[in-house]
Amino acid sequence: MFYREAGDFKTSYVDDSQTFPIKFDRYRYYVVLAVAFGIIPFIINDYWANALLLPFLIYAIAAIGLNILVGYCGQVSLGTGGFMAVGAYACYKLMTAFPDVSMFIHVILAGGITAIVGVLFGLPSLRIKGFYLAVATLAAQFFLVWLFNRVPWFYNYSASGQINAPERDVFGIIITGPNASAWATYLFCLIFLTVCAIVARNLTRGTTGRTWMAIRDMDIAAEIIGVNPLKAKLTAFAVSSFFVGIAGALFFAVYLGAVEVGEVFGIQKSFLVLFMVIIGGLGSIFGSFAGAAFLVLLPVVLKLVGVDLLGWPTDIVAHLNLVIVGALIIMFLILEPHGLAQLWRVAKEKLRLWPFPH
Repeated sequence: MFYREAGDFKTSYVDDSQTFPIKFDRYRYYVVLAVAFGIIPFIINDYWANALLLPFLIYAIAAIGLNILVGYCGQVSLGTGGFMAVGAYACYKLMTAFPDVSMFIHVILAGGITAIVGVLFGLPSLRIKGFYLAVATLAAQFFLVWLFNRVPWFYNYSASGQINAPERDVFGIIITGPNASAWATYLFCLIFLTVCAIVARNLTRGTTGRTWMAIRDMDIAAEIIGVNPLKAKLTAFAVSSFFVGIAGALFFAVYLGAVEVGEVFGIQKSFLVLFMVIIGGLGSIFGSFAGAAFLVLLPVVLKLVGVDLLGWPTDIVAHLNLVIVGALIIMFLILEPHGLAQLWRVAKEKLRLWPFPH
């Protein structure tokens, strides 16, 4: 009975065009933010941070970025892992070259560098699309991994070829390195996720988002009615790569601390983020959260149930994880192409009309 629009009046255009027009949705959003910022930092420990919360926050940023490109603009990309590597290595070079600059600035600049690289690799989208664009971005994935492996300048001529995040602090609180506290790393990533989600939500609801969706639905018709395909596609690549670069920088500096590009940012990383977008829902910011949460939680739940409770071998559980993800992708692509976000949307519509059948 609480989820109703009756009595929820709008008295201005600003009220009518809110992100969450139903009052209950706004209250739920505020409650989630209050819990995330005001309660979880006080009860978090290293296991919850490293196993669930940090991967979810970082993958959600990457999924939002890829969803802007694939879900909203319709440009297929298989180079997410490579662009995350650009963000990670850019952040590493900035951290070592400018140790006195704030980590916030390093991460944002790493995202900006990744946006420039994304625009360069997005130029072929002006002439090709579909399968051919997917192959072009896949080539970018392999080229970037090869580049970071073969050019010693990127990893400061380290003998191991790895990059290691030096210890850095924000306002005196250590957030990178082995001495970083779980609550500090969690809050640092949460701030970036919150800002990225708000920016992405407003972009997709505005003029820029409408031009992206016009290109996605029918690019020739969009060009006829005045949409500039050059500007629309390249801005989608830039914004998407910016978010993915931020995710890569956080994944390296805050979460892992040490990275070898071929193992961490290989092609499997690109497919993992793409699966999050497909399962969560194309063209939905909430779907990016849902897909990231599902694919981060699934291995943990399978380990708890399969290995700890039922005593199954770990390799069987790992293979079962792949089987479940593959089956869900096939099921969603056939039965519900808009993923978990559409299921959530349908459930909310049912609640708004309950107990009436129509």
